[in-house]
Amino acid sequence: MENSIEKNIKTILNTAVEVISNPAGFFHDMNKTGGFVEPLIFMMAIGGIAGIIRVIMAVVGPGFSISFSQAIASIIIAPIFAGIFGFAGAGILFIIWKIMGSQQSFETAYRCSAYAGGIVPVTTVLGIIPFLGPILNLVWMTYLLVTASVEVHKLNQKISWLVFGAICAVFILIIISSQLAVRRINSEMGNWGEYGENKEDVIYAKANDTTEEFLKGFQKQINRE
Repeated sequence: MENSIEKNIKTILNTAVEVISNPAGFFHDMNKTGGFVEPLIFMMAIGGIAGIIRVIMAVVGPGFSISFSQAIASIIIAPIFAGIFGFAGAGILFIIWKIMGSQQSFETAYRCSAYAGGIVPVTTVLGIIPFLGPILNLVWMTYLLVTASVEVHKLNQKISWLVFGAICAVFILIIISSQLAVRRINSEMGNWGEYGENKEDVIYAKANDTTEEFLKGFQKQINRE
């Protein structure tokens, strides 16, 4: 039993390494059929590995944006989400590839989508880099989808780059605009925070100024009389 588990873990890790290091060779040799169980297990395992990396980064990684408890929860949640939403993502890719002229089945699209997720442990680490991290992750995934388009679906490389490059560009704009919006909100909240800390002093100073002006006016009126 232990040997079987160790073998499966080794297979998953080797697959992830091959996707990262030699995506063209991996997708060229990838089995287009064989069922959904194997890629599903791979996708969920990668989600679990990414969750473990989040825990480590939450403890020792500066700039990581989630708490330790959230990172722990992600070990359980990430594989479940990977299993559920993996089919939805594959469905979208299946439609795109069909429009582009692919003759492959949904099963093949799912296998491409699942194994492309092999980069997730690395992209989890890269994600801590402000602005650049998410963009690099998106560009990397785009490259894998183009590679799968050419090697598995036998589609034209230029057309594949045009389609997935355009989708990538849209998401990059969304990422940039959302991060700029977050920074602007944080800046505004910071300004409100500074005002909140000093508002009592400001109110007190204004009250003193008003009182002083009133007394000066009152004194002038007495002197006239």
